[in-house]
Amino acid sequence: MKVPELGIKVGRYEHGKRNSMADLGIRVGHSTVIEGNDVRTGVTVLLPPVRNPYTERLFAGVYTFNGFSKPIGFVQIEELGYIETPVALTGTLNGYRVADALVTLWAEENQEAISVNPVVMECNDGYLNDNKRRAVGEEHVFEAVKNATLDFEEGSVGAGTGMSAFEFKGGIGSSSRVVEIGGEEYTVASLVLSNFGKREDLTIAGVPVGWELRDYPGRGLSMGGSISIVLATNAPLNSRQLTRVARRAVLGLARTGSYSHHGSGDIVLAFSTAQAVPAGKEVQSMGFLPDDALNRLFIAAADSTEEAIINSLLQAKTMEGRNGRIRYALPIERVVGILKKYGRLEED
Repeated sequence: MKVPELGIKVGRYEHGKRNSMADLGIRVGHSTVIEGNDVRTGVTVLLPPVRNPYTERLFAGVYTFNGFSKPIGFVQIEELGYIETPVALTGTLNGYRVADALVTLWAEENQEAISVNPVVMECNDGYLNDNKRRAVGEEHVFEAVKNATLDFEEGSVGAGTGMSAFEFKGGIGSSSRVVEIGGEEYTVASLVLSNFGKREDLTIAGVPVGWELRDYPGRGLSMGGSISIVLATNAPLNSRQLTRVARRAVLGLARTGSYSHHGSGDIVLAFSTAQAVPAGKEVQSMGFLPDDALNRLFIAAADSTEEAIINSLLQAKTMEGRNGRIRYALPIERVVGILKKYGRLEED
């Protein structure tokens, strides 16, 4: 179940056909790693719609709202303004192994090249997962790439396997919006790895759902938590403009109830699929939207991120992990009742 199926509308613009990253032709693959009683982790990989992301580099921008985080590859994106590998999401201590696997994939496809900037974003899944085991290996990254599809799962899968959000089960969520600018339609999509928030702060469509569910079982060890957000658009934007779009994702994050507490790593990567920067070409001609045309993209970034976070909760499943800890799925029937109580849903 995703937000539209609850009968509520987040934001003003319509969804894309798939209401996910798939609306931009971006394939998403997962590898879920569950072993024994204490390993609950995985990796998720986003494949841009190009044949080789190293030779067909896409403009990108990054934004760090709260820097308690360990992303790999952000410094070069800030400097050069593009991505040159798939984008991977995983648990914090798996990040370096995942980056190494991305380098292996790059080396196989680009035998004459001598340097690459792998992009890995992370959240700490240590509440349910024995993260010191660093259970994600090269084979899991390869599996995620091989299995990447437009019809990808959300919730407790891949990188989202061991994640918590608002002391419920969190994980992977995605959503998209379509806007019109100058007679052309453009899509903005968000994919999140949600692993943050205190129970009583959870807000859905402006309703204090978390406060109403503050006594629901499963609370405990409310960590600072983190969120990794990936935004994509087919609007022609340069790196500076994509950084501006990335900043607006935090507005959607705030509307779900985040206060970006100490210990939270809240980071955003935004990229455009509109045009590639071919490697090795000295003179290139590119076109971009003017800055005063970006407002609808800003709104779409905030709204799609807000909904993606709620989608990550709605699609996650109850999971027991390390030391017998349990994160329960968001009780959807209770949520529907709360939304009706506050007048956000019509009675049947």
